[in-house]
This record gives sequence, structure tokens and C-alpha cells, in this order.
Amino acid sequence: MSEQTLTKAPFNYDVVGSLLRSDKLKQAREDFVAGKIDEIVKNQIQFDETKRIVEKQAEIGLHAVTDGEFNRSWWHLDFLWGLNGVGRYDYHQSYKFKGDKTRTDNAHLVDQVRFNPEHPFFESFKKLNSVVPEGVLAKQTIPSPTMLFRDNRSDNWSEFYDSWEAYLDGLADAYRDTILHFYELGCRYIQLDDTTWAFLISKLNETADQAEEHAKYVQLANDAVRVINASLEQLPEDLTVTTHICRGNFKSTFLFSGGYDVVAEYLGQLHYDGLFLEYDNERAGGFAPLAKIWNGDKDKRIVLGLITSKFPELEDQPTVIERINEAAKYVPLDNLALSTQCGFASTEEGNKLTEQQQWDKLTLVKDIATKVWG
Repeated sequence: MSEQTLTKAPFNYDVVGSLLRSDKLKQAREDFVAGKIDEIVKNQIQFDETKRIVEKQAEIGLHAVTDGEFNRSWWHLDFLWGLNGVGRYDYHQSYKFKGDKTRTDNAHLVDQVRFNPEHPFFESFKKLNSVVPEGVLAKQTIPSPTMLFRDNRSDNWSEFYDSWEAYLDGLADAYRDTILHFYELGCRYIQLDDTTWAFLISKLNETADQAEEHAKYVQLANDAVRVINASLEQLPEDLTVTTHICRGNFKSTFLFSGGYDVVAEYLGQLHYDGLFLEYDNERAGGFAPLAKIWNGDKDKRIVLGLITSKFPELEDQPTVIERINEAAKYVPLDNLALSTQCGFASTEEGNKLTEQQQWDKLTLVKDIATKVWG
């Protein structure tokens, strides 16, 4: 077994990011909104609950732990709102998940996008890092920069930039500066979560016989590669940056379906150290695209999301091991890893399982990975 397999993030058993908000945390937020407690009390409860779930992740044996995204309501919007030049508004439309729909919050440009040294996530990371046990990495998750040029969030870019390209470059600069500041605060493992590629899978397939419409999504894919790679330029060698390709995760429902075939070429161009890919059911297609996504990069790891975070039933271990071995036909085993397909609470509502069932899922990830990689 190579040293990289054992020690380099992303690890052979890893955590995606969000965790179910505890009842105590939910109650504190309700009490704060109702004026029953002040912000100091609310923040102390949030810190105490974060410390508790950090200790639980370490107890399970995870080499990297997150704050469960306890500092936010949405996986993406809370971060975007914290950037200079991004405002909050009511979109009056919700995301239409299969069988459910979300709140109507959204983000839009109110100026040029710039790094915000006072971004609240920096303070949250410092608190997380202060309670992480020695020998364990604090993993920071943020949305990909691509999330700012989807869902009408940059419709008014021309009010602030001379060209679309200038907007993409400015967005990349803001992200790179943000990532570097996390590094200055001690972060060595950061993940950019991204639903753009699942959206593109759907749209590229839908428009395959509509040349003009199809070209729009091809351009979006190229723009995504451009802004992501520009965001990752000249980062420190000892900083691991991964992405999670999400298909939508809201109260155990989903948004997108389709195999990775139509976006594999673009994913293979991204300068990430690892990609967390959802593979928990037939909606994700087969493993053949992995060869193009991995693209022969011996330093890149593909993290297979074979364990679902949406439902409590535990997967059959031999079946999961068989699927890992099947994936190893396309990517060397040393360059593969295992996780749940997504986090457990991409929004504060959370998926439909209990906290204990969540820990059981993460324990299962570790147990299977230990059998496969030692």
C-alpha cells in the first residue's frame, strides 16, 4: 500500500461535508429569531454543538472532519452572501426537487465580486480548527465559483464589468484570495461543492439534437473549467483542494439524473486533487467515464459516493466492495476512495434519517474502506 493511499487527502474513507443539525442547534436558532436568546448565547450553543460533532467524527476514525456546516442555513448561499459584491434577495421561486421544493432565497450581484477579509466563514473556520484533535485535518467546504453564474445570480453582470470574461476573471480572483486566506488561518483541506456539472449533464443530454441551445451549455462548461482552474492557480503545494459533484440534496430528494459521460472531458481538465462523485444509485450511470475524469493523473483521487446519505438503510458491504473493484477497472485502486454520495444536510432541514443513523453511515464508509485498502 502506498504512503499516499494512507496519508494524503482526500482519504480512503472521507466525509463530504454537511451533517444533520442537532435539535439543540435548531432550537437555539428558533429562540434567537424569536428574541428569546441573544446572538452570544446562540453562537455559544453552535460552538458547543460543533465541538461535539467534531469529537464524534474523530471517534469514528475520520482523518478529516468538518463543522457539519452548522454555521449556515444553505450549503451555498450563506457563503456567497459573505463575498463583497454579492447581495441577498427573494427570488420568489424555489428549487423544484423531486417531490419537494425549497425556500426562495437567492443571491445576485450588487457590485464587482471581491474577497471579503471579514467573511464570517473565516471566524467559523478558526473555531473549527481550535477543537480538531491533533493528527486530524479540519476540512472546509464552500460552494464552487460556478454557483455565482447559475440560477440568475449574475444576470446583471454587465452593470459592473466590461465583458463576461472580465467577470469570470474577477470572480476567480475573489475565490483565490478567499482560499489563500483560509490557508493563512491554518486550513490545509478545502472542498468546492458544485451542482453545475449535474445541471450540465441534464441540459447537454436534453439538447443533444438542438445545436444552438446545446452550444450554450457547452460554453457554460468551458466557462466553468476556466473560472475553477483560474481560482486554483498558484496555491500552496500542501493545500489539498477537492470538489464534490452534487446532484441535489434536499430532505432526501434530488434534482438531476444522468451519467457522467457528457461532462467527463471537462471534469478531467479541472485542477483538483480529488473529485467526490455521486454513485449511490442508477441515476449516476456507469464507471466508464471515470477513466476520462481521472485522466491518468497519479496525484488525483476519485472518491466514490457509493453510500447514500439520503436514507437510513445500510448498504451491503460485499456489494459495495464489488462496485469499488469494478471502478478499479478504470482508475487504479490507489487512486480511489469511498464516501457517502453527499452530505446529510445540504440545507438546515436535513435528510430523513436520525443522527445515529448518520454516524452508522460514516462508520460503514470507514469499515468498508478499511477492508479494501487496509
